[in-house]
Amino acid sequence: MSRPWRIEYEGALYHLMSRGNDGSDIFIDKKDRVKFLDTIGEMSERYDFDIFAYVLMDNHYHLLVRSRRANLKKAMQWFGTTYTQRFNCRHYRSGHLFQGRYKSLIVQNDAYLLQLSYYIHRNPVRASIVKRLADYRWSSYRVYAYGRKTPEWLSTDLILSQFKGEPDKNKSYREKVQKYAQEEERLIENTRHNLILGTKKFAEKICMKYLPAETDSAIPQQNHLSKDLNVAEFLNKAEKIFNCDVKRFVKAGRLSGPEKDTRDLLLYYIWRAGRLTNDQIGEQFGLSYSAVSHAVKSIKTKLQNDHELRASFDKLNS
Repeated sequence: MSRPWRIEYEGALYHLMSRGNDGSDIFIDKKDRVKFLDTIGEMSERYDFDIFAYVLMDNHYHLLVRSRRANLKKAMQWFGTTYTQRFNCRHYRSGHLFQGRYKSLIVQNDAYLLQLSYYIHRNPVRASIVKRLADYRWSSYRVYAYGRKTPEWLSTDLILSQFKGEPDKNKSYREKVQKYAQEEERLIENTRHNLILGTKKFAEKICMKYLPAETDSAIPQQNHLSKDLNVAEFLNKAEKIFNCDVKRFVKAGRLSGPEKDTRDLLLYYIWRAGRLTNDQIGEQFGLSYSAVSHAVKSIKTKLQNDHELRASFDKLNS
């Protein structure tokens, strides 16, 4: 069964969402919603999470959070299990409450976080549950829009700080949300790989940094991205790191000494990522399939014994 790719790092911003199993409700009454919010507060304290915004619908929820530690998976596993147990205990039921795995989007920065807060707070209006957002109790909207009392674990400063110079930040936030309907499609268009909300450059940076050399066949996002490696861009950057000319490698044919080691390092890096076949790698360096295989085998052996070469490869990885 495929599973989503979870990228974790300190200070990561996330949009989190999960639905009830088979579309069923995850809240039956007011006490469930209160218990859910209490569980969010516990997660915030136990796992060092900042909670910026939330909305509780009947059969799903949205959260905007920041993980101060690289522990999204642990925190969400605890959260999902704990709320499910509490819900099942109250309603004398058993089994799964949520449908599969929760969804998570990495959010680039505070500006996108602000846009997302508009989006999730508008959920009750889009679902035609209320006509006025102020009438919906189970979200953080009234805290932002009217300055209502906030739960101790809800952090509003980061979002409201973006209304610098405004005499009434709550009013400014309220007006922005009311006008936001036309901007929602643009926000969705900035979602990359069903994984990241931000610019194309930011998405590429995150993916290149956290995409493992050996991708997991059970994670479609990793496999899809692995095929999109921009080899030309990589070689261009590598040339600057090692002060070399890849075109010379191709023209020279037979190489020896440091030049051969450098070429083979670059070749091995691409091979190890598993994104191209040996024939495709060979096209980049003017080598045959068998020559690529031989170069890989040779450089792997050298890396085990040559500390300077290993340092060069670590530099390439960085």
